[in-house]
Amino acid sequence: MTVSFSLIYEDKASGARVGKLHTPHGEVDTPVFMPVGTCASVKTISPQELKEVGATIILGNTYHLYLRPGHDVISEAGPGGLHDFMGWNGPILTDSGGFQVFSLASLRRVAEQGVEFRSHIDGSKHMFTPEKVMEIEAALGGDIAMCFDECSPYPAEYDAVVMADGRTHRWAARCKNAHEHDYQSLFGIVQGGMYKELRYKSAQEIISLDFSGYGIGGLSVGEPKEMMYDILDYLHTILPVHKPRYLMGVGSPDCLVEGVARGIDMFDCVLPTRIARNGTVMIPQGKLVIRNAEFARDWRPIQEDCGCYACRNFSRAYIRHLLKAGEVLGIRLTTIHNLYYLCQLIVMMRQAILEGRFSEFRRDFWLKYSL
Repeated sequence: MTVSFSLIYEDKASGARVGKLHTPHGEVDTPVFMPVGTCASVKTISPQELKEVGATIILGNTYHLYLRPGHDVISEAGPGGLHDFMGWNGPILTDSGGFQVFSLASLRRVAEQGVEFRSHIDGSKHMFTPEKVMEIEAALGGDIAMCFDECSPYPAEYDAVVMADGRTHRWAARCKNAHEHDYQSLFGIVQGGMYKELRYKSAQEIISLDFSGYGIGGLSVGEPKEMMYDILDYLHTILPVHKPRYLMGVGSPDCLVEGVARGIDMFDCVLPTRIARNGTVMIPQGKLVIRNAEFARDWRPIQEDCGCYACRNFSRAYIRHLLKAGEVLGIRLTTIHNLYYLCQLIVMMRQAILEGRFSEFRRDFWLKYSL
């Protein structure tokens, strides 16, 4: 069984949609936020805790898992690959490693064949080609694999984006030719930088290859958020209605709300777990830096109306103490809260869309939220 998508409802006042992903490891209601398990683990929490916070699909990182422990090791864990290796029986999406490779500007060399790079771990030399990436992702065994692409930075000159897009499109065709697995679906990635005419060209070429879904890459790479929203507005009118749309690497609450308003079905980001490890938690008003001295005698939960394990059982004062003392439980609790908050935000948006009140939900969100 490969992944399929059912569009259930679309909000008439915006682009917001509700759908369902059907995968070999279960169904996923969309819109959905996918926690990132970079090295086959969402940092500090277990698969059971992921289910308890409301996660239904997670992301694995091809680049990191290729380097350590190796896709060959993971494939030996059982027929489910990464599912068996990490004890997660729900759906998994694996990225292509392209963003990680291209972020290592001083350690890689791009050519038509692929990308030669040095490991950030030990300096060893490696080569990623579209065919190699498909081999790795097949061994990892995720429900959804992403094509190998070239992500343009921001800012980037027009001609440089044209060259990167050309490789992305040619590599997408090679990925599709190399991907022959009925247990895994393949998503293409639309690039084009901040140039609408290049976004249009990229979308048309990637759509022509008829992938199971479409990632939107090259956003949230340093550009102003309004510029990202403008590109999403534009792509909303171009991408196929009955295929899932995945905004890659985006996970702040405001971007989730505005992404959903522009027809995005899937999101992922390390943001909620990364800031949790720095003692920052998400709340409807924005965020709290729970490490700060002002919370040393604050006996309230992180968020008064939150149903997560951290808020049901512990005070801000206690969690601050754990963080200041270097106790691992502290960052586990802030991580649990942040992931629960985002998953619940998605649930509330989905319900608002189905009930025809998404515009009101979006307005109320912004009345409370402060960046």
